Amino acid sequence: MTFMSSIHVHAAPEFVARAARIIGDEARTRVVLDFNAEPEFEVHYLDSPVRVVIDMPAVNFAFPAHELKPTGLFSDIRFGSMGEGSARLVLTARKPVQVAIAKVEAEENGKLFRFVLDTEIASKQKFGDLLKQQDWQSLAPATTASVTPDIIEKSPRQSDFVIAVDAGHGGIDAGATGGVSGTDEKVITLAFAKQLADRLNKIAGIKAFLTRDDDTFLALSERVIIARQHSANLFISVHADTLSQKGIRGATVYTISDRASDRMAQNLAERENLSDQIAGVTVSNAQPEVADILLDLTRRETQAFSVTLAENIVSSFEGQVGLINNPHRYAGFQVLRAHDVPSVLVELGFLSNPEDEKLLLDEKWRDKVAERLSEAVTKYRAQALANGG
Repeated sequence: MTFMSSIHVHAAPEFVARAARIIGDEARTRVVLDFNAEPEFEVHYLDSPVRVVIDMPAVNFAFPAHELKPTGLFSDIRFGSMGEGSARLVLTARKPVQVAIAKVEAEENGKLFRFVLDTEIASKQKFGDLLKQQDWQSLAPATTASVTPDIIEKSPRQSDFVIAVDAGHGGIDAGATGGVSGTDEKVITLAFAKQLADRLNKIAGIKAFLTRDDDTFLALSERVIIARQHSANLFISVHADTLSQKGIRGATVYTISDRASDRMAQNLAERENLSDQIAGVTVSNAQPEVADILLDLTRRETQAFSVTLAENIVSSFEGQVGLINNPHRYAGFQVLRAHDVPSVLVELGFLSNPEDEKLLLDEKWRDKVAERLSEAVTKYRAQALANGG
C-alpha cells in the first residue's frame, strides 16, 4: 500500500478537504480537516508502530501537505487514496494514544463541514484494550462515545475522592541535585510520592495514584492529562528544588497564577517549566481547548479550590514541618494548569540547604510530612463534601 502526501483525482470525488491544521503537544493533539460536504468516517487503531487510522469515502486532499506536518503526539502523517471509493488518513504516534473526540461539525450554514479529531496519551494497557475492542467491519458513528468507550482508564467508585500524586521530574530530567549527598531531586520526589499515596490510600473514601511510579520522564502536559483521565479531584505535585541562597529552608506550597507572588516564585516556576525543554520535548503554548466564558468560570472556581487546599496544607504543617516565610506562594507553573482539577505544587524543602537535604533523605521525616499532607487533604475533602461535593 502506497501513500502520497497529497493526491489529485481525475474524476473529482464528492468530498474535498480544502484545508487542514494540527496543534498540540506530547500529551494531546488536535487534527482538523475542512470539507465541502459531510463525510462519514471510521476510526481504527494499529500497533507496531502505534497508529490511528481514519477511513473516509474518496477525498480530494486539496490542501498543501505541510498543513499536516507531524506535530505533538505524531511522528508521521500520511493521507491519500485507498482505491476508487475510499481514502485514508494514517497518524503514527510516538507513544500509546487514544481518540478522545472524533466528530464532524457543520459551519457557515452547511457550506463547510469541519472534521475534528482530538487525541491524547493512553497507557499501554488502554491502547491494547482499544485494539481488542475495535470492529473493522462497522462504520463508527460521528460521536465521541462510539470512538473510545470507557475513556477513563480506571473507573474509580463514584464515592471515591481521587488524588493524583505527581513526583516531579524523572528519567532524563533529574531535577535539582543535593549539595552534600549528590542525590537527584527525581529520586526524593518519587520516594515521597509513594509514601504519600500509601498513606492516602489507607483513608476510607480516598483513592490516590501516582502519575509516575518509576524513573520515567513525563512531559508537564502528560502529567495534567493523566490526572484528568483518572477523574482526579486533586492534583499534588511534589518537588525539592535548589536556591542560590543556601540559607533559605523549609516547605512552600504553590498555586497557579498568571502573576507571580514574588521574584523567587517566578524564578522557580520558570525553572520548573523548562523541564520539557531539558528532555527535548517540543512545547506548544496553544491549547486545543476553546476559551469561552464557561471555561473561564471553571478555571476561576478551580483556582479558588486550589487556594483552599494550599491553606489547609500550610495550616497542617505549622508547628510540625518547617515552613519558609510566606509559605503559600503562587506563579505560572505549567504543571498546575488543569482548568478543572484543583492543583498545588509542594516544595518539601530545598536541596541547596544542608539541613533540608538531610531531612529530605530521612524516610521517617518524609513519612511525617506525608501524614500532615494527608490530614490537610482529609480536611479539604470534608469541606468539599459539606459544600455539596
